[in-house]
Amino acid sequence: MNRSRLLYLYLVGLSILLVSATILLGSAMPPKIVEEKEFSVIGIEARTNNAKEMGKDGIIPKQWARFFADGTLAKIPNKVDPTIHAVYTNYASDRNGDYTLLIGAKVSQTSSIPPGMVARKVPAGKYSVVTSAQGPVERVVPQTWQQIYSLEDSSTLGGPRSYQADFELYDQRSRVPKDSQVDIYVGVNK
Repeated sequence: MNRSRLLYLYLVGLSILLVSATILLGSAMPPKIVEEKEFSVIGIEARTNNAKEMGKDGIIPKQWARFFADGTLAKIPNKVDPTIHAVYTNYASDRNGDYTLLIGAKVSQTSSIPPGMVARKVPAGKYSVVTSAQGPVERVVPQTWQQIYSLEDSSTLGGPRSYQADFELYDQRSRVPKDSQVDIYVGVNK
């Protein structure tokens, strides 16, 4: 092989390696720390825990199915934008205890709450933002939570978790479920 052909193959191989690493590692970058103001979300909620979600009785997939089947997003009044928020709150203890999941949208006011829905406030505070890799939402979101648990266990999340509220942000990057990217905001103590 001539020298230019070898160089070409080397560059193609290097490009494939870099693209593969980016896809596989996704958000291997350290989390970004942000300050968020308090905001309100209206949507549907359910109580669950991670042990239940690992088995066949998981509630989270059923809640998502209900959210889309019932057209919940379209029924939420006073939406700030079309971004979907999945809020984890009312933690009994830590990641091993019960918590409440609310799937809905950020709203400008909560004076009108549709039947079957609730309004909750997400507290102001410091949040560690971890961005998922891009891919099927049912794969990248749990992988990102596993990354969050690893960051928490190694004390590299940006502070101890507050267990007041965490939320997943499903914006324009997650409109195609098989090719989504999601930001997860994890409440941390100041």
